[in-house]
Amino acid sequence: MTDQTARATRFRALHDGPEPFLLPNPWDAGTARLLASLGFDALATTSLGVANQAGRTRASRQDVLDNCRVISEATALPVNADLENGFADDPAEAAGMIADACACGVAGVSIEDATGDRRTPIYDFGLAVERVRAAVEVTRGLPVPLVLTARAENLLYDAGGLDDTIRRLQAFEEAGADVLYAPGLRTLDEMKAVVSSVGRPVNVVMGFADPAITLEQLAGIGVRRVSIGGALSRYALGAFLDAATQMRDGRFGFVADVPPMGGLLRAFEPYSTP
Repeated sequence: MTDQTARATRFRALHDGPEPFLLPNPWDAGTARLLASLGFDALATTSLGVANQAGRTRASRQDVLDNCRVISEATALPVNADLENGFADDPAEAAGMIADACACGVAGVSIEDATGDRRTPIYDFGLAVERVRAAVEVTRGLPVPLVLTARAENLLYDAGGLDDTIRRLQAFEEAGADVLYAPGLRTLDEMKAVVSSVGRPVNVVMGFADPAITLEQLAGIGVRRVSIGGALSRYALGAFLDAATQMRDGRFGFVADVPPMGGLLRAFEPYSTP
């Protein structure tokens, strides 16, 4: 068994554990290693975090793949890759990105039905399902048992309500996706409606949800995986802007909240070369 196969196998098993597992989203090697030092079981890339790191509104296909390799090589944890829409409309072309991500060392991948076009933000139902079928076919043909997550993005773009979300996720399940994901679910009732409508593990992203919802409540309705999307990156950038604004105004109170260097060095020490 290769190391990547072992990671993918471990990642798949996490979805069958007694409690939902937390899947935080680093954006570079340093944040990946900090998260690993806190004891998380797996990591996920964030294309928004990659774009923010590059100072752009959207990452390129190569940006995403390069980041998959960086995050996968940063720690021994399984990594799920946010591949957006595969950076292609055609099902076969989009699914081809899964093989490229696999070559970067990831343990899982996600593909979504958002087009990237503001005029028509979500693929038509039939094409969306066809794209998942193509993704399943590619994934099943790989030498590594990657976990495939299919995402219904319509709630983020006000392009159909919860019924359409559930219809899409049910079709994605029928097409063979391993995990189902609908960013934009905000309430516990919405999440429960999705979880109860499908038979595969459901990922909930808390970056868009009511922050008062607890992990215990998510476990109670059957959620299997909890991610945060680009929220950690956005939070870090917000803190950076706040501190920089203070500095611009001649104030330095933020220095009192700077974490001790020793803690960071301890997190990075296991990866340091002699």
